[in-house]
Amino acid sequence: MRACQCGIQSVTRPKTRLELSFTKSSFYSMPCEVAARFLILYGSQRGQAQSIAEEICQQAAEHGFTADINCLSNQHKYNLDSEIQPVVFVVSTTGDGDPPDTAQKFVRKIKNKSLPHNHFSHLHYALLALGDTNYANFCNGGKTIDSRLQQLGAKHFYATGHADDGTGLEVVVDPWIEGLWDALKKTFSSMATSDQQDTDLSDCTQDNFHKNASGQEKYKSDLEVDLHLLKLSETDSQKGKAITSDSIDVETLSTVLVASLKQSVPPLSESALNVPALPASYLEVRLEKVSTEGETVPSDKDGYHEVSISKAVQLTQDDAVKTAISLELDISEQNLAYQPGDAFDILCPNRASEVEELLLRLDLQTQKNCAVQVNLLKNSSKKAAKIPLRIPQNGSLQFILTWCLEIRRAPNKAFVRALADFTQNSSEKRRLLELCSKEGSADYNSFVRDANVCLLDLLRAFPSCLPPLSLLFEHLPKLQPRAYSAASSSLQHPGKVHFVFNVVELPARPEHPARTGLCTGWLAGHVSSILWPLGTVPASERLGTSAQPKVHVRPRPSSTFHLPADLSVPVVMVGPGTGVAPFIGFLQQREKEREANQEATFGETWLFFGCRHKDKDFLFREELERFAHNGTLSHLIVCFSRDEPDAAGTINRPTYVQHNLSLHAKNVASILIKDKGSLYVCGDAKNMTKDVNDTLLEIIGNELQIDKLDAMKTVAGLREEKRYLQDIWS
Repeated sequence: MRACQCGIQSVTRPKTRLELSFTKSSFYSMPCEVAARFLILYGSQRGQAQSIAEEICQQAAEHGFTADINCLSNQHKYNLDSEIQPVVFVVSTTGDGDPPDTAQKFVRKIKNKSLPHNHFSHLHYALLALGDTNYANFCNGGKTIDSRLQQLGAKHFYATGHADDGTGLEVVVDPWIEGLWDALKKTFSSMATSDQQDTDLSDCTQDNFHKNASGQEKYKSDLEVDLHLLKLSETDSQKGKAITSDSIDVETLSTVLVASLKQSVPPLSESALNVPALPASYLEVRLEKVSTEGETVPSDKDGYHEVSISKAVQLTQDDAVKTAISLELDISEQNLAYQPGDAFDILCPNRASEVEELLLRLDLQTQKNCAVQVNLLKNSSKKAAKIPLRIPQNGSLQFILTWCLEIRRAPNKAFVRALADFTQNSSEKRRLLELCSKEGSADYNSFVRDANVCLLDLLRAFPSCLPPLSLLFEHLPKLQPRAYSAASSSLQHPGKVHFVFNVVELPARPEHPARTGLCTGWLAGHVSSILWPLGTVPASERLGTSAQPKVHVRPRPSSTFHLPADLSVPVVMVGPGTGVAPFIGFLQQREKEREANQEATFGETWLFFGCRHKDKDFLFREELERFAHNGTLSHLIVCFSRDEPDAAGTINRPTYVQHNLSLHAKNVASILIKDKGSLYVCGDAKNMTKDVNDTLLEIIGNELQIDKLDAMKTVAGLREEKRYLQDIWS
């Protein structure tokens, strides 16, 4: 699971002392006979969809509307069966293209096959879907709801937006929200003047995107406008203009090279800015000097179990590019059941040194053991304000900053906007406003989002920024657990579960010092006293139970990423690097099944594995070779991307797993098409999984002699049949 950052922009009031200019939609007077009220419904997994929905709700009053807002899970608070006012959905995507947990009940309800085709014929809606193109089923959570509403007769009043966290959610979110207001005005106007209840308002798209040469409005009939491509194209052209314009001289071009987190350059430094509206404050925080000793982990564990780490083994040589570590957890006392392909959530804290620095920066170090009391501000303008569940009452300040809030997350634009209001130095304040502005989107992406800048980095860069504790509690998201795939089978390791991870290294940048990944760095340090080097076999009996580090875990079952129930079905597994982890569990399971069912027919098993160096980071080498030797693994196909060619000077040797897939194209195609086998892919979403998917399209196209479109349909069919499954991360 990954968290998304998003920035929501809107027009705000002019700040004359900073010499900023703003554009603002003219006030629109709604017909008195139609109340200008609409409903906002959101489905959010980790808070980003909720944040965007709340921002839309906050902006509504500025544009002359009243908005009600509810989570899709609160079905007792709204009724779409009788809703005649416009509805705006904001829906994220989780897992393998699934709707978020908070939307699951709603999706099940609208998927009821007994519903008539005109069940929602009265409903006019707009939908903003959030996703990440690094994953296969982009925005599928929102698309699922969108398509089903259409099937039940609901009508769009505004183009569906698909926001891509791979390029920055705000690239789509900002213009989509900006265009929403005109679409709502047209909708209310039409509702007020038309007697036809079934008027199709689906062509009411945003004026800002669709104008003809004479300036007259030109509507788009295709409502699935890919807004992120439109905006990206616009942004790219603006970048090009900024660099190639004849009005920019050599001196300006040289200045462009020194833009940084702290400093902007022309034209941004000389531009008027459109910045997000200042988020409404809604929390009051008090610190009380009472005893809070004894806190170690969150008291509400949400199904977590404290278990011992019985073994820790480094799987790579010391000079490998990445350090991979395998952990064995003792789950025997908790009796936790899992299948190969399932994952486990791991609770991890923020770094103690970073928490201490943050407390010192906020001048709260002497109050770190005080109990925190959080209440809602009276007369807050925030719609449907409530105390965040992520903040426990009476927990100590240090405990909350350590275990409850994600202080490493890159601040979204709304947070940056709020920080600007607590910045005393005028040049620092101007820079923060630039970073959250529409005009500064490129700088925000370069120096905040892509640079993995966190709150503490911003406070270091802007010394006069002194935010109150309440602002942090309002904007810092929940510290989420990290999920790791099980790299074992309980048949082979009863009472134990293994998982493997690379220690993420984040090198020093101008924006922040060198650091390791939050969870992987913490785990590496947590097991340093029991870590065994590569090539040794640790014996658990050498460790007393008191010496074993402990960790809080929670099973995360997969709904689909499991071996076929039919033992005769062949499987192809693609897992370079630590992506091999779930397949170790698959093969351990299959090995035990073969021992227990010697008369049964087993399908072929293929594993495509890749790493940089054969002698440095060939993970689980001995175990994989044993599987190949005893027949558990029919074909072990490996490649090493950084090794020099062998003595024979092999030409065009396979470098990555997709190259080996191509070399075995006939076998792969036969397994998937003729033998109805299954393909599993695990690993990095940004590059490998896309390359594997492209290679699969080529294999299917070439072997079946069909064009790319038909190949795409065939691959889509494999996905629908759950025979092409992915367990990927970014």
